[in-house]
Amino acid sequence: MVVDEKINAEVISVYPNKVKISVDSLEDFKIADESLKVGSYLRVADNENSVLMSIIENFSIEVSEKGERKYFIEALPLGLLKDDKFIRGGDSLAIPPKKVEPAKIEDIKKIYEGSSNTEENFTFASLSNNVEIKVPVNGDKFFNKHIAIVGSTGSGKSHTISSLLQKAVKAKEGEFSVNNSHIILFDIHSEYKSAFPDANIIGIDNLTLPYWLLNSEELEELFLDTEANDHNQRNIFKEAIVNNRKLKLGGTPEEREKIHFDSPVFFDLNEVLNYVSHRNKEKKVTSNDIVWEDQNGDKFVFNEESQHRLFNEELKPAGTAATGMNGKLINFINRLENKINDKRFDFLLGEGSKSISFEDTLKMLLGYSDGKKTNVTIIDLSGVPFEVLSITVSLISRIIFEYGYYYKRLRCELNPEEKINNDVPILLVFEEAHKYVPNSDLLKFRSSKKSIERIAKEGRKYGVTLLFASQRPSELSETIFSQCNNFIAMRLTNPNDQTFVKKLLPDTLGNLIDKLPSLKAGEALLIGESVVIPSLVQIDPCEFPPSSNDIPYWKLWKMEWKELDISKIKDEWYK
Repeated sequence: MVVDEKINAEVISVYPNKVKISVDSLEDFKIADESLKVGSYLRVADNENSVLMSIIENFSIEVSEKGERKYFIEALPLGLLKDDKFIRGGDSLAIPPKKVEPAKIEDIKKIYEGSSNTEENFTFASLSNNVEIKVPVNGDKFFNKHIAIVGSTGSGKSHTISSLLQKAVKAKEGEFSVNNSHIILFDIHSEYKSAFPDANIIGIDNLTLPYWLLNSEELEELFLDTEANDHNQRNIFKEAIVNNRKLKLGGTPEEREKIHFDSPVFFDLNEVLNYVSHRNKEKKVTSNDIVWEDQNGDKFVFNEESQHRLFNEELKPAGTAATGMNGKLINFINRLENKINDKRFDFLLGEGSKSISFEDTLKMLLGYSDGKKTNVTIIDLSGVPFEVLSITVSLISRIIFEYGYYYKRLRCELNPEEKINNDVPILLVFEEAHKYVPNSDLLKFRSSKKSIERIAKEGRKYGVTLLFASQRPSELSETIFSQCNNFIAMRLTNPNDQTFVKKLLPDTLGNLIDKLPSLKAGEALLIGESVVIPSLVQIDPCEFPPSSNDIPYWKLWKMEWKELDISKIKDEWYK
């Protein structure tokens, strides 16, 4: 054919991870198909009638002494097309290959269309160089392994999350209104309400979490001065909570004996404060007994049988000599009182937290509240005080992990041969993840890091997977990042972040990884077990965008001066 005569290219070198191609006339080479650029696809035919698909990494020009130009292209082998099926890897290329030509759109489609069963395909992006070619991922491998989305501010992370999740909740196999997807999104900037109008929105005004489900580390982080490392505070606090749990539980002595600091049993925080306040004033008599006097003037010795009276009675010490705490807990009591009386913490420590049941808490988080089915639950953290942000995320994450654990146990008890551990799997989405699980050993992040790192390491077994989004991946816990199997790497401009991501991504990406600083908004490297080959893609636009668009400063600044109602801003501020 005439076109073949114009294709004047040949492979001159074959390396384990690269092929070098000599081109006599670049113009003739381009005539065969679309114009060439870094990232374009080539097809290299060998003697076994199979085709090596490769992607252009770079090209160079050499000029001879006579002024003749020679063009050289270096390409990264992706895999072989044999019998219209794509096989990853290019080490079976026969030498010498017959010819080289730009890949046709039909060839490129074969790479992706046969990568997985149609039923398993999940598509949310197209090839960046050719938006006609959709890039599917294996939906099972994508969602049952942890996902990381990284990119500088303005790179399109929020739109990517919205597009990805919107497509996930719309996927159906059958005729029904709501599919079985369950997503919990931690929204730190209150920007996803507009993206998911049917979502279960839980903000500071309607969020109620039971403080009595906090574990020992979370309780200590919230109420104790952990930097002081005061053993008296810790011991009395633990004693008060354990004893109050036993008191509230009632039941048999054997049942009460099983109660410990981490037991998910209700305790009354005000009664704990009363107990600690009494212990701070205790005095002894000559017999070394600690004696208390009630409002009737009756005296009793403090012991295991009588200690419950310190929770809900007004007592005064009857002894004369100092003993025990003797005022050592005053700082702890002040801290405890301040937290209980701080209205900002009502969602966690208020009256509603005492009355909400475990079942209602789980229904609220999983989207089963009031009989309304919701695929997406948005936890709006924008109004949560920074002091308890980490603890709030830790508590919710741990509840979801333990739901997965106990649901698996229940399913296996009902059917010992059960193969699916969880038929209602959960995806936890952490926006700005470096704020909950940073690469830091500070005590204020200890509880959230421990909870989320545990899910990263074990959650997949129980049907709980994670999606992390961060503009500073270098500040994210390495333990968590290393557990991710699927990456959507968007534009990164910080050298530390680029280096951090490059270390965790496959070496076979070649120079593709060097594109990170120059990617356009919405453009990303899609990498992981779920995609047939690492690909440079353009994320599909989301149906409903999040409210994270850039503010048009220059347009607004050129407008007429706008008056502000400062008093209304103050009222909102003081809520």
